[in-house]
Amino acid sequence: MRLRSWVTRLAPIGVVCGVAWLTAWASRSPLTDRRIPERGVATTDVAAPIAAIDRHFQQEWTEAGIVPAAAAPDLQVLRRLALALVGAAPSLEEIREFEADTRPDRLAHWTRRYLGDERFAEYFSERLARAFVGTEGGQFILYRRDRFKEWLAAGLEKGTPYDELVRTMISADGLSTGEPQVNFVAAALNDSVLDTNKLTGRTVRAFLGQRIDCAQCHDHPFDHWKQRDFEGLAAFYGQTKQMITGIEDRLTLDGKPVEYSVEDRMTLKQRTVEPRVPFLESEIPAEGTRRARLANWVTSPENRRFDRAIVNRMWGLLFGKPFHDPVDDLPDPDEAIPALDLLADDFRTHGRDLKRLIQVVAGSRVYQLDSRLADEMSEGEIARAEQEWAVFPLIRLRPEQMIRAMRQAASIQTQDHQSHLFQRIPRFFQEIDFVREYGDLGDNELQDRGGTIPQRLLMMNGNLAHENMQATPITASGRIANFARSDEKRIEMAYLVALSRRPTPEEQAHFLAQLSGKTGDERGPALEDLFWTLFNSTEFSWNH
Repeated sequence: MRLRSWVTRLAPIGVVCGVAWLTAWASRSPLTDRRIPERGVATTDVAAPIAAIDRHFQQEWTEAGIVPAAAAPDLQVLRRLALALVGAAPSLEEIREFEADTRPDRLAHWTRRYLGDERFAEYFSERLARAFVGTEGGQFILYRRDRFKEWLAAGLEKGTPYDELVRTMISADGLSTGEPQVNFVAAALNDSVLDTNKLTGRTVRAFLGQRIDCAQCHDHPFDHWKQRDFEGLAAFYGQTKQMITGIEDRLTLDGKPVEYSVEDRMTLKQRTVEPRVPFLESEIPAEGTRRARLANWVTSPENRRFDRAIVNRMWGLLFGKPFHDPVDDLPDPDEAIPALDLLADDFRTHGRDLKRLIQVVAGSRVYQLDSRLADEMSEGEIARAEQEWAVFPLIRLRPEQMIRAMRQAASIQTQDHQSHLFQRIPRFFQEIDFVREYGDLGDNELQDRGGTIPQRLLMMNGNLAHENMQATPITASGRIANFARSDEKRIEMAYLVALSRRPTPEEQAHFLAQLSGKTGDERGPALEDLFWTLFNSTEFSWNH
């Protein structure tokens, strides 16, 4: 609260500085966008896997007699990419630069560009951290979620292979501050004691995409998982302890051998459980600590569950819903899922490169389809098209996407790590407050949820929405009101900033009537009303 009060006190200084900067900027060229530095990842050959995915879906649609949606407008796909990869809609300056880009492969270029943006590593580290360590802060001294996220973001930015990241998470030793990757294990500490059941269940769900938690106390009633399978996997963590030097594996403790034991349900006595895996026993190394051996088994090239799981999760983060739902309950690999298997095989044979995987999915025809089908299609045809991914799914934006899109729409320029401190500090607190009030989705953020009345009221009447639509010298609404050349341009820019598209003729005519005759001080409130309308439109809060 003290920090917020200081932010409030410093805000007027920021406004004064902003006005001075804006005056100099405006005298040069109103609403002329700064050139964004070229960033991105190295071009990789993804044409072959994209073509293979396109052929697969085309064959599926043909055999099912489905006519897929048309290709979406490029600006619509750019909005999808920005929301998926950096968590915010594209800024007006990005849109201007995108439209000036005449390359035939500009969407592929912009995919690489967003992947090279610092915002991608920051945003995706949070998305993946929710699956890996959850959302709880835990015991601050022993567990540091913030340090884990920083480590994960650095790995994503660098392009560290996914299997290397996972092996390090499972097998690392040390303190949660000095060796941030150890926080994957430390997240399961309960009063300095490791909850092996919690850690085992999360390992299988996060990295193998299957739910085995039920088997910790009895054989799974609907699946092949047995209690002995869960116990055998948990035994790999049985020697892991929180010591004064941090997380480490101990063969002996206080002069006694460290073994993993559980209470026998029949005899109620403790029995020792040796580490064992339920499949692919040949992939368990003979040497190394128990956790190191488990890490190598989880990430083995022969373990197809590993690649399928991350492909399904990344698909979900790009589309808004996983290819197979629930995201952490995939069937065994002997049950073919052709699209996932194609992507997983390519992922495995190309170094388990997450950025390359994203380029393949984002470059596919299915990702670039429109979210609308032909008007004459029946309800049954529409349902089949949605089931077969023949139309881009309409998915509600997650809370952090909502506030980031709103914050970005409040600015002409891209809100990123280059933004001024007076912009970044309020943005940080606004995002925390909004996600809390709107409703944090927690670990299972890919689960489909409906909207609520409190969410609509927050958007319509909340202070956060009001602050971001105010017409001031440094906000988008204020700058558009003061510097755009005509009312037609004002409406067009507002639509581009808020919805990443231009208004239809009907929309243009309606709002022209609202702006007609407004001059000077009257124009700001009129633009605020327009922004309020766009922020509260259904279109703003959905990915499409």
